[in-house]
Parts: sequence; structure tokens; C-alpha cells
Amino acid sequence: MDDQGKLAALRRHWDASDANDFEAEHDIYREDAVLDYPQSGERIRGRRNIQESRFVQPNKKRFTVRRIVGGNDLWVSEFVLTYDGVPSYVVSIMEFRDGLVAHETQYFGDRFEPSSSRAHLVERVG
Repeated sequence: MDDQGKLAALRRHWDASDANDFEAEHDIYREDAVLDYPQSGERIRGRRNIQESRFVQPNKKRFTVRRIVGGNDLWVSEFVLTYDGVPSYVVSIMEFRDGLVAHETQYFGDRFEPSSSRAHLVERVG
């Protein structure tokens, strides 16, 4: 699969994630894929286990992709994952093997108030 094919697969993945289409969302993963959540210290092995972990998650989720960059077998997606109306900022790093995701690591960051010490240096966005 070339880079355009991988980019299209990633777009389908995030669109399916946003639509809670759990079958289409997980078409991108190898059967032996691994998903890491470093902040919680969790590792999930296997496409079906990854899929089930997301299916049993009780919150209402929405995904807003900000950008997808990458090439060859390494791709990064930056998105806002909103759980029950509360946004979390996420970076997903996906490693492809034979056209499917073999390993994904997701990093989460929550909003915080800006420091008044740098207020004169910044512009507010989003």
C-alpha cells in the first residue's frame, strides 16, 4: 500500500471512529496489532481486544481530526477526542506493516489555562 492508500485508510478509520462504526474503525489493524496507552500504563494485544476495549467504553465519543502526517510505515494523527462533551487532545502514532497497523501509541493531553506570565506573547486559538 502506498502513502496515498495509507492516508485514505487513516481517514476512513477516524471517520468510522467518529461514527461509532466499530467494525469499520478496526479494519485498519492487523490481527496481532498492539495498542499502547503510556499515560495509563496499558497495552492491548490483538485487533479484537482493541475493538472490544473501545466498544465497552461507556462514554459518548466524538473525533475531530486536526491533521494527519506521515510517510512509508509511520503516521501521526492529531485530533480532539471529546468524551461526553469534554475535549481531550490526542496524538496517535501508527506503525504500519504489510499495509495494516501493527502498533499504535496514543498520548492524551487535557486543556489547561494559559499562564499570565506569557499573556503578552501569545494569541489565543481554539
